[in-house]
Amino acid sequence: MSEKRFGMLIDLSLCVGCNACAVACKQENAVPLAKFNTWVESWDVDDGGIVRRANVPKQCNHCASAPCVKVCPTGASYRTDEGVVMTDPEKCIGCKYCMAACPYQARWVDDETGEVGKCTFCHHRTTHGLLPACVGTCITRARYFGDLNDPESDIAKKIAASDTDVLHADLGLDPSLHYIGLSEISEMPVVSAIHRGGNVVKPYER
Repeated sequence: MSEKRFGMLIDLSLCVGCNACAVACKQENAVPLAKFNTWVESWDVDDGGIVRRANVPKQCNHCASAPCVKVCPTGASYRTDEGVVMTDPEKCIGCKYCMAACPYQARWVDDETGEVGKCTFCHHRTTHGLLPACVGTCITRARYFGDLNDPESDIAKKIAASDTDVLHADLGLDPSLHYIGLSEISEMPVVSAIHRGGNVVKPYER
């Protein structure tokens, strides 16, 4: 039997940009003010002459070949047996090497402690058979979570039956976060964009 590997799938056709996932995550994980483990970036795209809103949730991709783990000088960044990338606050020295190495800009630093934080797939929940807070609160059920290596899991079946994409596929990091509809959005001209940071950036460029 293959090793368990937790992963997430987000169907962008179902995401309405309500940010319930971001709010649930902050409450569940006590994320500091102005910091986010997950967030939703939104674009107005030209869909054949019709302007519509495209929403792309972002977070740590829990890569199998995680650059943040490779550059960490103290071993504070590591992967669990389930393939979840975690940060040990007892070992973190706040050097921010992991933040610089992450192509998804998914890590943040606590302004008070200097420790680095990020999405953990709600490890304290998922190891006990519960869903991550963001998945459980999604009002349109756009998020799927489970064992990518179990062909009988809901997420594995959904990925097998869908045309999915990952961000920065060219980097070969083997991320555990998959999207349905990402390539479709990438082909549409951007009319305007509003998201964290205020920069106009298409999802496939991050």
